[in-house]
Amino acid sequence: MENNQNSQRLVRGMGLLQATAANMLEMIGIGPFITIPIILAAMGGPQAMIAWILGAIISICDGLVWAELGAAMPGSGGSYHYLREAYGPRRLGRLMSFLFIWQTVCTAPFSIAGGAVGFSNYTKYLWEGMTDTQGKLLAAGLCLLVTALLYRDIRSIGRLSVVMWVVVMLTVGWVLVAGLSNFKLDRVLDFPKDAFNLNSLFFFGLGKATLNAVYDYGGYNNVCFFAGEVKDPGRNLPRTILLSIIAVALIYLTMNVTLVSVVPWREAITDGTLANKAIVADFIERLYGSKAATVMTVLILWTSFASIFAVMLGYSRVPYAAAADGRFFKVFARLHPAKNFPTFSLLLIGFLSALACWFELKTLITALIVIQTIARDLAQVAAVTLIRRLRPDIERPFKMWFYPLPSVIAFAGWIYILSTNGVKFILLGLGLMALGVAAYLWQAKIKSEWPFEK
Repeated sequence: MENNQNSQRLVRGMGLLQATAANMLEMIGIGPFITIPIILAAMGGPQAMIAWILGAIISICDGLVWAELGAAMPGSGGSYHYLREAYGPRRLGRLMSFLFIWQTVCTAPFSIAGGAVGFSNYTKYLWEGMTDTQGKLLAAGLCLLVTALLYRDIRSIGRLSVVMWVVVMLTVGWVLVAGLSNFKLDRVLDFPKDAFNLNSLFFFGLGKATLNAVYDYGGYNNVCFFAGEVKDPGRNLPRTILLSIIAVALIYLTMNVTLVSVVPWREAITDGTLANKAIVADFIERLYGSKAATVMTVLILWTSFASIFAVMLGYSRVPYAAAADGRFFKVFARLHPAKNFPTFSLLLIGFLSALACWFELKTLITALIVIQTIARDLAQVAAVTLIRRLRPDIERPFKMWFYPLPSVIAFAGWIYILSTNGVKFILLGLGLMALGVAAYLWQAKIKSEWPFEK
C-alpha cells in the first residue's frame, strides 16, 4: 500500500542488505561502548545483564509492532502513516500523526547529538587534554559533517552504508574474539551481596539500566523512516527489523559478558578511571597494550560516526513525508531537484543536532527515550490492534507472531521504563506534547480541519 505521493517520487534503491546495514549502523553506534559502565552502576554489579535481556525482549516485541505496521504502510515517514491511519485519517489520526512529527523534530536532534557527544567523550582517550568546550565543538562539528555527507542520492548512501557496516562488524568481531579467548567466569559471577534482593531499589535500578539498554538497541525501526526508498518493502521491512534486533542482541549480550570477564566491574563504575570513561579501550589495553587500544578507539569512533550517519538518514525523511502530504510545514517537502532527497528537512535536523550537543549525554539519552515513549511508542502499540479491527482495507503482508502477546509485553515494558526514570523527563515530554496539541489546533483552526470542520 503506497501511502502518499512522496513514496512515488522517492527512489526505491535499497535492498535487504543495504537496509539491514543502515539499521545495524544505527543500533551498533557508540551506545554500548559508553553505556556499559552506566548500566553496571545502575544495578551495582554484573547482575545488570538482566537489563540487557529485558531490553532485548522489549525491543523484539516492539519490533514486531513496527514490522506489521511497516509492511502494511511502506511509505517514508514511519509512525506518521501508522498513527494517522490507525486513529482515523480524517479525525483523531490527524492530531496523532502531527504530534509524532512534532516529537520527531524535537527529539531527533537528541538522538543524533547523543551519538556525537559519545564520540567526543571517547576521543578523550586519544586527546587527553581536550576541554569540555572543545569536546562540545567537536560533537557539533561532527553533526554538520554527517549532514554534508548525507546531502546526496539514496543509491550512493546505500553503498556507503554497506562499507561502514563492514568496518563496524570487524570492530565488534575483534571485541568478541578477544573477550571470548580471555574469558574469566569468576568475574562475571562476582555479584555483590544482596544483588538479587528483589526490593524497590532493585526494580528502580533495573528500570534505569533497561532504559540505557533500550537506547543501545534503538534503531531497529530506522528502516521504517526511509521505507519509501526500500525495494519490496512488504518482505524486506520485517526481515530487516527482526534480523537487526536478533543479530545485535546476540552481539551485545556476548560483548557485555566478555568485557566484564576482563575488566572488573567495580573499576568500570568508578568515576575517573579509564574503565569508566572508555571501557572497551581499557579492555583492549589490558589484553594487548596501549597501541592496540588506540587502534580500537579509532574503530569505535568510526562506529559512532557510522551510527550518526544512519540515524540522521532516517529522521530526515520523517518531516518530509508529512509535509509532502500537506500535513506539516510546506518547506519540509522540498526535494533536491536532481537527486530526489529531502533538503530542508535534512539541513534543519543537522543544524538542531549540532545545537543539542551542548547537553550532557545522560540527559540526552533519558529525554530521548522518555519523550519518544510518551509521544510515539505507547500509541503505536495500540495502533496495531486498531488497524486490525477498524481498517480491514489495509493489506498486511506481515502479521505479528503470537498476537496480541508482543503488543502487551511492549506496552508493559514502556510503562515500566517510564515509571522508573524521573518525573522531570515525563513532565518535559508531556509539556512538549501539550505545545504540539496547541500547534495542531492553531493550524487546524486556520484550515478548518478536524475538530473545527464546518
